[in-house]
Amino acid sequence: MKTPRPNLAALVQATGVAGASAPTGADAPPRLLVKVCGMRDADALTKVAALKPDFLGFIFAPASPRFVGAALVPEQLQALPPAIWKVGVFVNETTDHILQTAEHFGLAAVQLHGHETPAQCAALSEAGLLVMKAFSVGEAVDFAALLPYVPHCDYFLFDAKGAAPGGNGLVFNWKLLQGYNLPVPYFLAGGLGLEHAAELAALRLPGLAGVDLNSGFETAPGVKNATRLAQMLTQLRSGASFL
Repeated sequence: MKTPRPNLAALVQATGVAGASAPTGADAPPRLLVKVCGMRDADALTKVAALKPDFLGFIFAPASPRFVGAALVPEQLQALPPAIWKVGVFVNETTDHILQTAEHFGLAAVQLHGHETPAQCAALSEAGLLVMKAFSVGEAVDFAALLPYVPHCDYFLFDAKGAAPGGNGLVFNWKLLQGYNLPVPYFLAGGLGLEHAAELAALRLPGLAGVDLNSGFETAPGVKNATRLAQMLTQLRSGASFL
């Protein structure tokens, strides 16, 4: 895998998060990382990239209404600013297929949103990809079940449990993560919208590194509202809680 990788060390420095031992309260990280997921519209992609999110996500799961399919070509992703991490989202795909897709589109990271094993996470990490493993959250979180993934994942992502693997537009109870004690930092996902900006900016959870924005900022599946996203990023990046 020869895809150029953005600077992961810079991300860690930007957030101050290196896992569950990260400081909280007055010593909280300077800002949350922002991932905008479900990109498939070329015009929206250009506008959202100009906002300089840390990650842009592209869904390669055919069952998703945000499936990239033929909507985007590799040159459009490769032309994105090099500081933005390009993330391919996959659901229960083979390692070979993921690696081929990452090579074809110039992806530096993968988000695994199905029942992928720790061994598959390890293989993708060894191939040079940043690995995010997503987990669905219902009424509780079994942190012990995440332990086998710890050595092989750069980030976890916690999403609300719903009918689909992701993109359900549901918000789960973030307080369930107050007992998080693993060394892998994570993203919050699930129904996040502009109405959550102030609460997210003030949120103090162990291991919290960033937020994943998707359906709450769409005019149609895969078509992001850049104006609303700009407002969200401004609030997250300039809120008093992160000065």
